[in-house]
Amino acid sequence: MAHAGRNCEAALPLKPATVEKALGLAERTLLALDRSGADVVVLARAGQDLQKYGLSYSHLGFAYRETAAQGGTVWRVLHKLNTCGSASSAIYKQGLGEFFLDDLWRFEAAWVVPTPAVQARLIAVLQSPTRALRLHHAPYSMVSYAWGQTYQQSNQWALETMAQAMGSGDVPGLDGRLRAQDWLRAKGYQPTPLNLGPLTRLGGRVTQANIAFDDHPTVKRFSNRIETVTVDSVFDWMQRAQLAQSAVVSLR
Repeated sequence: MAHAGRNCEAALPLKPATVEKALGLAERTLLALDRSGADVVVLARAGQDLQKYGLSYSHLGFAYRETAAQGGTVWRVLHKLNTCGSASSAIYKQGLGEFFLDDLWRFEAAWVVPTPAVQARLIAVLQSPTRALRLHHAPYSMVSYAWGQTYQQSNQWALETMAQAMGSGDVPGLDGRLRAQDWLRAKGYQPTPLNLGPLTRLGGRVTQANIAFDDHPTVKRFSNRIETVTVDSVFDWMQRAQLAQSAVVSLR
């Protein structure tokens, strides 16, 4: 099974009440997205309790309209998930029900609507299997360094893919990631600095395969400053950089 930075204990069968809540949230989100008039949104969920870090949401992906086989349109979500019990990951294309069908900490959706120009560039990438995977890097750490290339966590893939769509170019692999990160720096993106002490870092690295800190600069790591890509930082940056046409919309 695959998860966004969650351990394998969460891979147990979901309770019927959890399934009902998740599908109810997916249905409400579908109706709200249909009313939004958008073709692409940056969609987030609250899979983990990150309040002690001042964060509201844990995981994001791109939700976009796609033409259905029987006509009309459906919403699909493209996002990156960590393979349970491993330090690897893959890109998944799912429906809204699957996106929320998880043991969420809080049954809440949040999204920002990109400007029409950003939507047009994003959907061209998302609808192309090769372009959408161009900057995917399988080695995974939940707290990967925002400006590093050793690992790539879920939100980092989405942010770098947005940079690719917006102007860093379609160069694949390491060179493409470097260009995307340069573009993000130039546009003022700022990662979230997490204050993680040595005991927390050691415990995470020893007990979970999907957590590593060795890609963070030594000075920052030993000053307990772990800079990583979070949903909240992406939402804030999109609004500051005028890449989003509205504030964050949340739905419970």
